[in-house]
Amino acid sequence: MTLDPIDARALHDEVCVLDLHADTAKLMDRTGYDLAVEHERRLPSFLNYAGHVDLPRLRAGGVAGQFFGFWTVPYPERGCAHSVHRQLDAIDRAIEASPREITWALTSADVRAAKARGQVAALGGIEGGQALESSIDGIEGFARRGVRYVGLLHFSANAIGAPAKGRGADPDRGLSPFGIEVVRELERTGVIVDLAHINRRGFFDVLEHSTMAPLVTHTGVTGVHPHWRNLDDDQLRAVGARGGAVGIIFAPRFLGGAGVEAVCDHLTHIIKVCGEDVPALGSDFDGFVIPPVGLEDVACMPNLTAALSARGLPVRVLEKILGGNVLRVLDEVPPTSWLAAHPVGDA
Repeated sequence: MTLDPIDARALHDEVCVLDLHADTAKLMDRTGYDLAVEHERRLPSFLNYAGHVDLPRLRAGGVAGQFFGFWTVPYPERGCAHSVHRQLDAIDRAIEASPREITWALTSADVRAAKARGQVAALGGIEGGQALESSIDGIEGFARRGVRYVGLLHFSANAIGAPAKGRGADPDRGLSPFGIEVVRELERTGVIVDLAHINRRGFFDVLEHSTMAPLVTHTGVTGVHPHWRNLDDDQLRAVGARGGAVGIIFAPRFLGGAGVEAVCDHLTHIIKVCGEDVPALGSDFDGFVIPPVGLEDVACMPNLTAALSARGLPVRVLEKILGGNVLRVLDEVPPTSWLAAHPVGDA
């Protein structure tokens, strides 16, 4: 039996649905975008690439937890850390304004507790190691504010390494000695490494120097659509072997298709290559993404669940894709620095 969107929405009420990446916090910081207000859905176009996420639509989509990705403009590097803290402040203000609607979360228990209370769980991640400003000193501070992952690269090279594409891209450049320091400090402080955007050599260098489960928060896979942005099967197997998870992006240019079925193609390819414990959701909403038809904003998430069910995936596997795999990674990399700063463990 397969699910229709109504049945899928009912499933979302039972399980924890998590999205690994949305750039909404930058929108909130720069424009005053109000997370508590339901914004009008815009027609998909390059000029309307933002405004996909807000609290009413997170609820409508049955999303239990949203990771907010904090991105920065890397040149000049100085000021990037401040920009991340401003975006963290924007989420803090949203929580202060709507404490019954949204709360910080760091662990699977936090996400489940928030859902039980009727709150959306907010989780934080940094997109681009330029936010460290060539020093590991700031990692502890980010961790103590609740940052759960750091993406080492974005679209520009930095002191850690080189991106898959963008300014300073270099396929022969691996992880730098400073990059190794960063990986070890992330491990010490309980922050997950995000391997989105990093070049292939750097990708495997990170896995060589890290022992913890990684995330690739928003990507496609080359087994479905060859593209510089996407992971090949060897990379997928490497993430799976380390106990990590891979979030599929909702960007047609990386998916190779403009509808919800293209997202399904990438998710099911991951299952075929490395099993049901790896795939996850990584929309990149509010991040220069023209969404697929059927996934125009976060309220449409049940459409994806229904489409996956129509392919014969059982509820057990749907639960893993929708959020279970990410919850496992959160627990495998406990937020040690945050817990040290908040001994009572109150998110």
